[in-house]
Amino acid sequence: MGLLTFSINVTLDGCVDHREGIVDDETHAFFTRLMDQCGAMLWGRVTYEMMESYWPAVARGDEPAPPALREWAVKLEAKPKYVVSSTRSDFPWTNSHNIAGDLASGVQELKDATPAGVLLGSGKLANALDRLGLIDEYRFLVHPRIAGHGPTLYQDGLPGTRKLELISATPLRCGAVAMHYRRAR
Repeated sequence: MGLLTFSINVTLDGCVDHREGIVDDETHAFFTRLMDQCGAMLWGRVTYEMMESYWPAVARGDEPAPPALREWAVKLEAKPKYVVSSTRSDFPWTNSHNIAGDLASGVQELKDATPAGVLLGSGKLANALDRLGLIDEYRFLVHPRIAGHGPTLYQDGLPGTRKLELISATPLRCGAVAMHYRRAR
């Protein structure tokens, strides 16, 4: 069974709006390494649609992009992508699959079938999966910014505190810090 790892950009005040993070070669290399280490990606429908609207065009070369972004896009194109959605069933982007029905059993089956692990990149979906006790690790890229707005990490709350064990903290040149935590059992 593979681990489910939640990874997201977050500001010091908890904002997870993707436009608030620092975008440079080093931050993209961080997420490319995470993607390389996992066997599949997992998103909610909204995140999938945001990704689908841009990255396939970059991978095809239809959208101009620097080498680090193109590398990410090409690798993402080949990676299996799973989407939790009850409102959409057609996912034409290469290697995209729907997880419908019971969320807990669908994601557990994905974890069981993916020994290299699954990388989760959707905040609202992470909240639901954390409530179900399915997230094993957290890889936050904490940016040295205070956004002053939302959406925020776990803004819908959790039924109890999640105790985490620090695995590593790695500063990046841009001032962001890559934080790796494992859920304490």
